[in-house]
Amino acid sequence: MVSRSIPVGRHCSLFTVHYPLSPVHYPLSTAGSARLARFSFRFLGSGTSAGVPIIGCDCPVCTSTDPRDNRMRSSLYVTLGDKALIIDTGPDFRMQCLRFKVPRIDAVFLTHLHADHIFGFDDIRRYNTLQNNQVIHCYCGHDTLEGMRRIFPYITEKPNTQGLFRPMISFVEVSAPFEALGAKLTPLPVLHGNVATYGLRIDYAGKSLAYIPDVHEFPEPTLDLMHGLDVLILNMLRDKPHPTHLTRERAIAYATQIGAQRTWFTHFSHIMPHADLEKILPPSMAPAYDGLSVTLSRGCLK
Repeated sequence: MVSRSIPVGRHCSLFTVHYPLSPVHYPLSTAGSARLARFSFRFLGSGTSAGVPIIGCDCPVCTSTDPRDNRMRSSLYVTLGDKALIIDTGPDFRMQCLRFKVPRIDAVFLTHLHADHIFGFDDIRRYNTLQNNQVIHCYCGHDTLEGMRRIFPYITEKPNTQGLFRPMISFVEVSAPFEALGAKLTPLPVLHGNVATYGLRIDYAGKSLAYIPDVHEFPEPTLDLMHGLDVLILNMLRDKPHPTHLTRERAIAYATQIGAQRTWFTHFSHIMPHADLEKILPPSMAPAYDGLSVTLSRGCLK
């Protein structure tokens, strides 16, 4: 195990970054002893809508032997004490749960209605079964909620009377801060083409995280909701301009403006080699990859 310090603030707290083969600790400070409250997240996927490698491509990233260049569709698994939240359930959702041994899901947050963020949603039904037919809440904006009811018309809050497996979901429309799983959750409206899209801010156990996997531009009121973040996770598609996603240059500019203590970028295309990004990003910023796990812990909790 290797440890290294990064000068990211004066909070009595820790980031613990777990790499799949080599755990690395990033202490913010070592003051005091503590009983650490569990607030962690894992990238189940870090790729764009086509995934990486993309079908029929033999570019250097698609043929890379670096496992960090193999990217399933973007999704984040967040642990809040003994509860768990999944953000987005794309087409790779089932394989992500199997690969990373996702043990439970207590709630879902959907950022928007694009296929790469919702088309694995039916597999939530397995967690209803594993959790004694517990109904799972799904939080999303109005347009996403209406679209989910249209795409998955068979979803209800009750078991199927014929004994068939169906997701048991309670859809909850949200647009303002709300409480769930012991955390304060704040939807973050962003611009992403013509599709109503949200990121999500999570405040729990004295720490904060914001996840925005798809964005082209931030409205000023949304930036106002992102002050004081410990962790920012932000879209970075490629270097070339794109009509609905951030370039590397603009992603870094927004991350610098937002000023989180630590930033990870996600939702990469097949043009972005992980190893190259590691070398060129600012010190407090890094590329995410599938399986990367981070624990946020407030060191002054008793």
